[in-house]
Amino acid sequence: MAISSSSPGSGDWSSLPSFISCRKSHKTHNLHSFFSIPRWTSLRANFQVINSSSCPSPILEDQSATNLPLIDLKFQQHQTPDAGKLNEFLCELFQDPEKEAMGYEQYEKAKKVAEFRPNKSTLEHVTRLVTSCIRARKFKVVRTLLQVFKSDGDVALPALDSAMRGYNELHMYRSTMSVFEEMISAGIGPDSGCYCRIMEAYFRKGDHKKVVELFQELKSRQLDLTPLSIQILCQSLAKLGKPLEALEIFRSVTKEGVSLDSSKIYSVLISSFASIRDVKVAEELFKEAETKKMLRDPTVFLRLITMYVEEGLLDMTLEVVKAMKGANIRVSDNICCAVVSGFSRKSTLLNAVKVFEDLILMGCEPGQVTYASVINVYCRLGLYSKAEMVFREMEEKGFDKCVVAYSSMVVMYGKTGRPREAMRLVAKMKERGCKPNVWIYNSLMDMYGRDNNTRQVAKLWSEMKRRKVAPDKVSYTTVIGAYNKAGDFEMCLRFYNEYRIHGGVLDKTMAAMMVGVFSKSGRVDELVKLLRDMKAEGTGLDLRLYRSALNALADSGLEMQVKWLQSSFEVT
Repeated sequence: MAISSSSPGSGDWSSLPSFISCRKSHKTHNLHSFFSIPRWTSLRANFQVINSSSCPSPILEDQSATNLPLIDLKFQQHQTPDAGKLNEFLCELFQDPEKEAMGYEQYEKAKKVAEFRPNKSTLEHVTRLVTSCIRARKFKVVRTLLQVFKSDGDVALPALDSAMRGYNELHMYRSTMSVFEEMISAGIGPDSGCYCRIMEAYFRKGDHKKVVELFQELKSRQLDLTPLSIQILCQSLAKLGKPLEALEIFRSVTKEGVSLDSSKIYSVLISSFASIRDVKVAEELFKEAETKKMLRDPTVFLRLITMYVEEGLLDMTLEVVKAMKGANIRVSDNICCAVVSGFSRKSTLLNAVKVFEDLILMGCEPGQVTYASVINVYCRLGLYSKAEMVFREMEEKGFDKCVVAYSSMVVMYGKTGRPREAMRLVAKMKERGCKPNVWIYNSLMDMYGRDNNTRQVAKLWSEMKRRKVAPDKVSYTTVIGAYNKAGDFEMCLRFYNEYRIHGGVLDKTMAAMMVGVFSKSGRVDELVKLLRDMKAEGTGLDLRLYRSALNALADSGLEMQVKWLQSSFEVT
């Protein structure tokens, strides 16, 4: 059976409502667990589970089930009833745990009776063996059962459907796909239930285009369009960036009275429209879902907040939080942080502080991420006492392993000239099992570098290397700047060479520092090489750097290099 590879346009769904209205809803049946897997352990069992001319090989126990007890099944002789009562007789056997194995044996014999037609209950008992084996993780037995049942016209389809459902329950979606392919190869036509299973499997694996193709195939075969298949289709279309088509289908089927899990569909539709910044439709769906009390997914609220932040509608973020409170949905740390960060990026830092205080008044409980963001905002505003107060509150609530918060506090102590407090905080951080990152080391080295304490800078650099914290560009500019201030140009050159060996790029900050180092130390050759590297890498010179380099070359009597510098660089 070929599966259409074309993806549907909005016009392809026009006949969907009328098509659905003339079909009956597909019903699935919950199968009760009844079979202890398995009741045979070897070929020496007292009976063969399946004894039919079409399937001469017995079904063997999975080799991994050696820890199960061997049950010696001995049956009394049963007189087989007439064809009309065979189904009742078989069901009685299946319902008795001690006789269920005989039930399968008698079922194989019953198939040879011309008048015998297994009813729905009998087929459920037979196919339930597949589901039981999957739940017991007896996958080798399942494969053998499916090979046997594929040749049985009455059992083949429900058995394969049970296998696909069982695999989906265990999130074994590739196994579901494999069973579906076997079904098609064997010429067994899938029913609506099978299409639901395979669509769910592809949806969970993220292949939304395949889901749409399978739905088109289901529709072309004029099978029942189940609520689950329509729901998966809508979600897949939204994931494919076609929320308008998904919304059109959703509106159509709900008008026809088809019962869907509207909460999930509203969630994916609102998220999709929010991601493409369609504020109007996203708001309409949000209000509609709120009225119907269909808002249950916190992710939807986060997507809306992100949309409002990107669109500059910051006041609406608080309305979303109010809606969460009204729906009794917990306002998570991520939600609070998204609101505070949105205001700090798109508005002013003072407004970010105000909205944080508003969230507290609304009963929201900030977590580690939100606290770290607010501490950073207070530090950037220079409200250091506020930052310390929030940091203490954060620690009291048990959030004492946040590297970002520690970094902000160390930077703050550095700016306020409090190196002892910074080192005490880092020591406390280490005691709590929180490893300092490169930002913290950079802040500490900068703080001691400004105090001309190169000995402490060297100790921090060694500790950073010992802890295998990789230095970044800021690390090198910080340590070079410290030694430059102390007049130790040899150490400056050593760290600069190390930076370049490790692939460091010449930006204006590093170039400015090294032009000053080479000029002050009279290293003209190194200065010329630096200028050539800057030219090759496209690094410009500002007026101060240009004059410094020009004076160094002129003082050394390098007229050719002076002319080259004047013709090669444009002062920015």
